[in-house]
Amino acid sequence: MQERPTNDSRTHGDRTSGGDADGDAHGNAHGDAAHGSAAPPPSPAGRAAPPPSPDSRTAAARWLWTALTLTAAAFAVAGLVAAGWRPLLETDADVARWFHVRALAHPAWTETCRVFSDWVWDPVTMRILVGVAALWVWLRGEALLALWCVATAAAGTGVQQGLKSLLDRERPHWEHPVDSAHYSAMPSGHAMTTAVAFVLVVWLVRRSGAGRGPEYAAYAAYAAAVVSVAGVCLTRIALGVHWLTDTVVGTLLGVALAAAAAGSWTVLAHRRAEREPA
Repeated sequence: MQERPTNDSRTHGDRTSGGDADGDAHGNAHGDAAHGSAAPPPSPAGRAAPPPSPDSRTAAARWLWTALTLTAAAFAVAGLVAAGWRPLLETDADVARWFHVRALAHPAWTETCRVFSDWVWDPVTMRILVGVAALWVWLRGEALLALWCVATAAAGTGVQQGLKSLLDRERPHWEHPVDSAHYSAMPSGHAMTTAVAFVLVVWLVRRSGAGRGPEYAAYAAYAAAVVSVAGVCLTRIALGVHWLTDTVVGTLLGVALAAAAAGSWTVLAHRRAEREPA
């Protein structure tokens, strides 16, 4: 008669099978970990975020160096004007006369310049543009950045008015003026406000679309910035209310201020990221 296995034998087999299963599970776990499928261990509490990338630091440095260079150039031009450097003043006078003669001879051209100067590139319009851009940034969840942009625009107005009071340069005088403006000539408030607004817009557009395919919006912002800054300088000279150097200094300072804002924000954002836990 064949002997039937005892309960102890079955129990031992079951235990052996269970041990094999445990071993398989243990081996599979090691294999999964070796192949990277296991979840990584949680990072320690309070661990700092990775440092900013070299590219980001380079971008911040580039913004700040641009701001410093353009500010130095603006004060160099303003200093030459204040010192009465004749070649520069004669160039201002020649350019102003050339445009004024044509403004008198072509009323339609003059009226077009007035519309663009008083409505399209007016400082109030440019501040509204910054406000719209700030609202867009706010709705994207970056309230501090929105306030930073508004503060930059406000700082531009303050710098502009302070320099006008300091330099106190007279505007061009004409026997038959085609337009009028008040207060000091340098720097051009229209040029400076337009430069601040559009450099901020270009920065925000590039910042929001980085790495997201073709940068058509950035190209459009660049084109609008170039056309607007050049256009506002042209119209202010053509209307006989500014010298060429007024618009040059205004543009340089406007771009410098916006570049300083962009670079400073990038540095502050990186420092804040370094302090935050991962």
